[in-house]
Amino acid sequence: MAPDSRSSLDPELRARLLQEAKTPWRGLRRGLWLAFTASAAVGLATMAMRSASGDVVPASDLLIQFGALSLFGLLLWKDRNLSPDIER
Repeated sequence: MAPDSRSSLDPELRARLLQEAKTPWRGLRRGLWLAFTASAAVGLATMAMRSASGDVVPASDLLIQFGALSLFGLLLWKDRNLSPDIER
C-alpha cells in the first residue's frame, strides 16, 4: 500500500470498515437475536394467555419459552455496541 493511499480514504468510511473488521456480521446477528427474542416473547405471551383462559400449559413448555427469551435477550444485550473505541 502506498503511504498516501491511506490518507485518500474517507476517515468515516475507514472507521466503519475497521469496525466491521473487528465485529463481522454484527447487523445480521443483531437482527437474528431480535427476531428470536421477539418470537420467544410472543410464544411466552401466547402460553400465558392460554393459561389465563383455563387451559393447561405444561411447565416444561413455559420453561423452554422463558429460557429462550432469556438466552436470546442476553445475546442481544451482549452484542450491543458499547463504544466505537472499545476493542472486543
